[in-house]
Amino acid sequence: MSRRVLVSGRAEMRGAIVVMAKAPREGFVKTRLTGVYPPCDVVQLSECMLRDTLALVQALPRVHVAVMCPSEDVADIAARLPAGVHVIGQDGKGLAAALTSAFKHFVADFRRVIAVDSDSPHLPPAILESAFAQLDTNDVVVGPTEDGGYYLVGASAMHPRLFDSAPLGTSNACDALRSSARALGLSVGVTDAWYDVDVPADLCRLAAELRMEPARAPRTAAFLASWGPMSGARDEKHAG
Repeated sequence: MSRRVLVSGRAEMRGAIVVMAKAPREGFVKTRLTGVYPPCDVVQLSECMLRDTLALVQALPRVHVAVMCPSEDVADIAARLPAGVHVIGQDGKGLAAALTSAFKHFVADFRRVIAVDSDSPHLPPAILESAFAQLDTNDVVVGPTEDGGYYLVGASAMHPRLFDSAPLGTSNACDALRSSARALGLSVGVTDAWYDVDVPADLCRLAAELRMEPARAPRTAAFLASWGPMSGARDEKHAG
């Protein structure tokens, strides 16, 4: 494929969505669930959620989709996903380095870049559409979670210092990120609040929603429907 065709094709796209992931391995994913549920089951759940999240973003029209992960996880994650999925290793360690890498790799070619976690396979597509739209009038867009974190962050340019002083994975991570953006003179758009799956209560909430609408995240729905802990929670709820 010629460079001219490649550039033309990218010019017609709205942007890129980068799914932030780690290889599903015991003790490395969903650690706040591992203390409650069998680690091997949490690994299976994590893989289902990653694949459903990937399918969610791939369904959006005119969007380039990629997966960003620690460099040592590239081969493992690529082997678990459909052939042809763009999986790249981040520069450096930790989430801040991963987010910085996502924008560094994709902003130049796709301009609007949205990084989304792999814990929200049930995210309404309209939220992702809104995130792209907000980048038309804002430098940065953030999707807050109900617990004070954020499930997505997007930008239309590189801002290397954006994540330097913002604590990640904390109850005030979203506010800290917005403050960091404002300190850099950046305008910030905000999408609807949503929830990701960090603790058992989140997982029970997701399971209840997917029982009603399994097509939103079919692999995750099928796993939860057949999983003993969720079946027990459902039976207890009905008994009450």
